[in-house]
Amino acid sequence: MPARATDARRAAVLGSPIAHSLSPVLHRAAYAELGLTGWTYDRFEVDEAALPGFLDRLGPEWAGLSLTMPLKRAVIPLLDEISDTAASVEAVNTVVFTGDGRRTGDNTDIPGMVAALRERGIEQVGEAAILGAGATASSALAALARICTGDITVYVRSAARAAEMRQWGERLGVAVRTADWADAERALHAPLVVATTPADATDALAAAVPERPATLFDVLYEPWPTTLAARWSMSGGAVVGGLDLLVHQAVLQVERMTGRSPAPLGAMRRAGEKALAER
Repeated sequence: MPARATDARRAAVLGSPIAHSLSPVLHRAAYAELGLTGWTYDRFEVDEAALPGFLDRLGPEWAGLSLTMPLKRAVIPLLDEISDTAASVEAVNTVVFTGDGRRTGDNTDIPGMVAALRERGIEQVGEAAILGAGATASSALAALARICTGDITVYVRSAARAAEMRQWGERLGVAVRTADWADAERALHAPLVVATTPADATDALAAAVPERPATLFDVLYEPWPTTLAARWSMSGGAVVGGLDLLVHQAVLQVERMTGRSPAPLGAMRRAGEKALAER
């Protein structure tokens, strides 16, 4: 049942560390735009050890939770069910509480990535490259499985990471090639490059950006722009940023938690941009 404006409901983002999270800014902007005056959205510092107790203390006023690291996999055994999307990468970033007290897990990162690319006119690509092989890379691989018709090459720093990404490819039904990080400059010539690495990890690649780059999806939003994204944009390439991903996945979270659709993408993006500019 869609939420009423006067309902007193709660939601929050959990993780550790969590102080940097923009989720409260985005969700509160959505509530204001939707007229959900009784809704609140907070942030809580919660690690894996504290998560079971936190969930057990929640009352019936709770509508849902957003989860960041290190909780996306730790939460799965604590849920009643998870979506096929979440199961595909064994990662939950969204928990919705139903009226009968059930906890349902979902993953909005994957469709959020697809939506962010679609907003920039990218519906399908022939091949793609992923920089990095961490938790975000598996979500990126799942997103690319929906839009990439050819090979996906993942650039990694270790043989163990390479094996892991090939296993994810088999599980997701996509052709995954792995290559050594030392050859990462080759990735920049792909029609779509997804950078999933921590801050500064791709700085050294900026000098190798081709004269006519295609599209870069850099999942970071702070600091922004990254050195790679700045050079890519200066060279005339299309850049999709981490804020685009954050907003699109948050839109889906708001819709699932409140029952209101569509969530106000524009208002949420403006709130996020303003918050980042003020930091």
